[in-house]
Amino acid sequence: MGQIFKKLTRGVALLPALAFTGALAYAQDADLEARLSALEESVNGSASSYVDNSYLFLIGGLIVMFMAAGFMCLEVGLVRSKNAAMQSMKNVVLYAVSGLMFWIIGYNVAYPGAWMGGDEGLKLFGMPAASAFFWSGGSLDVANEAGYAPSSDWYFQMVFVATAASIVSGTVAERVKLWPFLIFTAILTSVIYPVVVSWEWGGGYLDSKWAFSDFAGSTLVHSVGGWAALMGALVIGPRTGKYFGKQVNPMPGSNIPLAGLGTFILWFGWFGFNGASQLAAGTITDINSVAQIFANTNMGAVGGTLFAMVATAILYKGKVDATMVFNGALGGLVSITAEPLAPSMGAAVLIGGVGGVLAVLTVPLLDKLKIDDVVGAIPVHLVCGIWGTIIVAASYGNHIMPTPDGDVSYVGQLVGVLLTAVFVSVASLAVWFALKFTIGVRASVEEEMAGMDISEVGLEAYPDFTNA
Repeated sequence: MGQIFKKLTRGVALLPALAFTGALAYAQDADLEARLSALEESVNGSASSYVDNSYLFLIGGLIVMFMAAGFMCLEVGLVRSKNAAMQSMKNVVLYAVSGLMFWIIGYNVAYPGAWMGGDEGLKLFGMPAASAFFWSGGSLDVANEAGYAPSSDWYFQMVFVATAASIVSGTVAERVKLWPFLIFTAILTSVIYPVVVSWEWGGGYLDSKWAFSDFAGSTLVHSVGGWAALMGALVIGPRTGKYFGKQVNPMPGSNIPLAGLGTFILWFGWFGFNGASQLAAGTITDINSVAQIFANTNMGAVGGTLFAMVATAILYKGKVDATMVFNGALGGLVSITAEPLAPSMGAAVLIGGVGGVLAVLTVPLLDKLKIDDVVGAIPVHLVCGIWGTIIVAASYGNHIMPTPDGDVSYVGQLVGVLLTAVFVSVASLAVWFALKFTIGVRASVEEEMAGMDISEVGLEAYPDFTNA
């Protein structure tokens, strides 16, 4: 009886311990469940961010691709009718060439795996890996550590390079031959443009040494195209009959409404150009930033349009030149592209407005220098690209020199502008001259007078109408 009592007493004494052990196990299970729940939320949140970021690239890229149609409409509207078919086809083909070359080598030049001289060197020229040719997005089952689908980034970057090529197309229209132009486009999009991009977006010299900032490409895209276009205009020369001594012979475009449509398409496309350059949409801050970029981008165009309108009315005694207003809008867009997030909306209007005025003032300056720019691409993309790039420093404290904290400065921005000018100009001149002295770049006077539609394409854009 005593043994039974002892065992019973011992069992009762163990009850609190058993209860505590059970509670501990329950608490551990609850903690494990909470941790698993938190992990699931984290994974789902990460996946959601991954999808949102990728969609931003893809949708932004689609919108930017539509800019190719805008460039085509603008250029076709501003050339004479006998060159409209050539200009239409050239814009379609240059987009295809740009995509091919950026896939073969361009992307890996823009974003190299290593640098000549190592990471401590100047980082002027990258060293793509042995597998640099023919870019690939990798496995479809593996998430990219960067937080977005690799091919979405490639596609978004590809439509940017096509924009740079389109800028050249408009400047040298009505006298450049098709095949030399396409060869130049291939070199521009595979080497010249990607090298400049590597200096900033690829983490190279301008980014690491000068804290250079170009949010969506006032210099990296637009000025690159502008410098290449300027060199082409100098090497090829003006259209036959454009200049007689100091006299400028106007050569009006064939379809101003089409040029207006092209302007609106480009204005629309710029929301993808600038907005998706935020590069992320998976957080509240990111999507708010995208929205602010949309607003500032629009106000930059508003300022460019209205300021250009007033400027033309003053310069031309009350007459408002429609083509100048179109280019004013585009000049405002190029100007705000280097920093569309940081400025206030009022500042965006002023930045775009100055760009619009610069575009208007540069057109007669080029004529005085006998530089024939058919569509006004140099004033819009080169001059306004320079202005937009330098004024970025005003949004970050107006620093003259780079600071130890890596703040944007006027000198740093100017270094980026000048380095881009020297490299792109020298490289473009070399290519244009090589083409000129080998296969030739310019149509004959007879071919030019007949129109590039007949001499290069073999059909007319408007066969029922007389060429002008």
